[in-house]
Amino acid sequence: MLFLALLALACSTADSPAPAADAPVVATEGKAGKAEKPALDIPPPPDVAAAPADATTTTSGLAYKVLSPGTGTERPALKDKVTVNYTGWTTDGKAFDSSTKRGKPTSFAVERVVAGWTEGLQLMVVGEKTRFWIPEALAYKGKAGKPAGMLVFDVELVSITPAPKPIPAPEDVAAPGKGAKKTKSGLSYKVLQKGTGKEKPNKESVVVVDYTGWQKDGTMFDSSVSRGKPASFPLGRVIPGWTEGLQLMVVGEKTRFWIPADLAYGETAKRPGAPSGDLVFDVELKEIKEASKGPPATMTPPGRLAPIGRPGQKPIRTEKVPKPAGE
Repeated sequence: MLFLALLALACSTADSPAPAADAPVVATEGKAGKAEKPALDIPPPPDVAAAPADATTTTSGLAYKVLSPGTGTERPALKDKVTVNYTGWTTDGKAFDSSTKRGKPTSFAVERVVAGWTEGLQLMVVGEKTRFWIPEALAYKGKAGKPAGMLVFDVELVSITPAPKPIPAPEDVAAPGKGAKKTKSGLSYKVLQKGTGKEKPNKESVVVVDYTGWQKDGTMFDSSVSRGKPASFPLGRVIPGWTEGLQLMVVGEKTRFWIPADLAYGETAKRPGAPSGDLVFDVELKEIKEASKGPPATMTPPGRLAPIGRPGQKPIRTEKVPKPAGE
């Protein structure tokens, strides 16, 4: 799963997962002084207003009905990435989003979507097409600018990409270990492997790194090492703990950072599956590049999904890398 990025998660919805609880969606109600955005011209199913008697309802309140059986045997797990085709309607029959209409399937991680999708997708096999009636409590929970009330989705599961096997957490993941140093900001770090370089990056540098991130309970939430592909990003456009910490490193160095919540993403997850609280990263600085003088490159730095289209949101144009919150 392409789960790179240390840009502050709250600062951008451009690459939030789908349909994330805080992802912007095609508006179903106009704002004062602004015209409503038209609903998509896609006929609703005849049972859009309520789940029929032959639908199955789970203990959470999610209702579903298999429209056509699949050909696969495996079901996606919480951390797997799926590719789907879908159309969503409100119960008055208005379509608000459709990858089918766009002619392009959507990919995202199962755990990083609204609760109704996370639960429902894990019931499916590849090739299956299912209709879901998702109560508001398992969808956008009445948030402004999101489709309101119960939502109905027709979903076809196109493919499943298994999540990489997690890298075991270090023994000192819960707190800084012996030999760790602490800066005035509260960032703790310990050099695991000395580097071969002499220069250190600055805030304007673009760096190339390999890294793995864990939460304090030892759960790995992101790793370029698992993906087998280093990450590259501007150092001034990541969470404060990374911006500060990488400026202490030289090329070839590998360092463990214990980053407090206020230098990371905060104490509360900004969206389903997002990291929160104190975090631990093992980082190897592989290369330092000069800051680009041209337009910002499209990339995905640590802790964030790559820009993708997702249910309930217009297709995304990958342009500038968003600034961290507070800038």
